[in-house]
Amino acid sequence: MANSEWPLWEVFIRSKQGLSHKHVGSLRAPDAEMAVDNARDVYTRRSEGISIWVVESNEIHASHPIDADSLFEPAHSKVYRHPTFYDVPDGISHM
Repeated sequence: MANSEWPLWEVFIRSKQGLSHKHVGSLRAPDAEMAVDNARDVYTRRSEGISIWVVESNEIHASHPIDADSLFEPAHSKVYRHPTFYDVPDGISHM
């Protein structure tokens, strides 16, 4: 490693009640194994987590804010994404 600092890792924790991992913070560690160990010590002190993910920050790729309009605008040409034209069968009341 050319830089004298350890790489930055993003930490995601899945809580006992949750179905998905949530970003809880960042930390520095020399490798993934130590990042998981440190994340456990720093972010799950009250035994609230059941799973930890760590991702090296430089491996995360994000969209640019200037691309937001084209990236997130509704896709009018993809009508199947909007189920408003489907017929709901009789007897189905919870949809």
